[in-house]
Amino acid sequence: MNRVDKNYLERYSRQIVLKNIGLSGQKKISISKVFIIGAGGLGCPIADLLCRAGVGEIGIIDNDKISLSNINRQTLFNTTDINKFKVEVLKKKLKKINPLVKINIFKKKINEKNINQLISKYHIIVDASDNFNTKFLLNERSIKLRKKLIVGAISKFDGHIFVFNFNNKKNGCLKCFYQEKPSDEILNCDQEGILGTTASVIGSLQANEILKLIIGSKNILENSILILNIINLKMRIIKFKKIKKCICA
Repeated sequence: MNRVDKNYLERYSRQIVLKNIGLSGQKKISISKVFIIGAGGLGCPIADLLCRAGVGEIGIIDNDKISLSNINRQTLFNTTDINKFKVEVLKKKLKKINPLVKINIFKKKINEKNINQLISKYHIIVDASDNFNTKFLLNERSIKLRKKLIVGAISKFDGHIFVFNFNNKKNGCLKCFYQEKPSDEILNCDQEGILGTTASVIGSLQANEILKLIIGSKNILENSILILNIINLKMRIIKFKKIKKCICA
């Protein structure tokens, strides 16, 4: 066995030893491609954990620069990074964490014109955005392109997670749960506030669901929403049904 093989086995040894992963599961992780929309409170822990787990290729899109107010929850940034573009800082730090992972960055906003080109080659799409327009756009295009979509939302002490596998036509979508688009005010950290641990916990749970999808776990949040309040430590999983006249029908 050559040096590269030994390094690979040692790097991922604590995952490979897990019965539900093993070497075959780690190989699935290593050839997977994940695209993350948003490099903030959710995007940082998601990108960090997926990189450490050995996801083969990670795309990250965000056009914001780091500000002092970001530091309380955006865990891959520090004060020396202020005024730098988030995606550029992330790429440098992620490559130091795991040089085996390919990191693609996009210093722009995702929109109706560029979304298909951006997400087409990725297996799993991850919403770590802070607005419902982006979430619903990702939902619509992921349906059309038959992608797997993980949606996260945070505010104050609360977090929500959805998991959709649009390869399965029995699955509902974001519109099946939200019949009307909610106001973006509830996701506005400037106005509503956010505890840093809320972002880290929800981002970590999103990363967990992504890895479960990759290895083929049966315990997926399909047609469900996970709701967590980190103050009272109450967690609920609410089932919802696919709507016949929805865009996913």
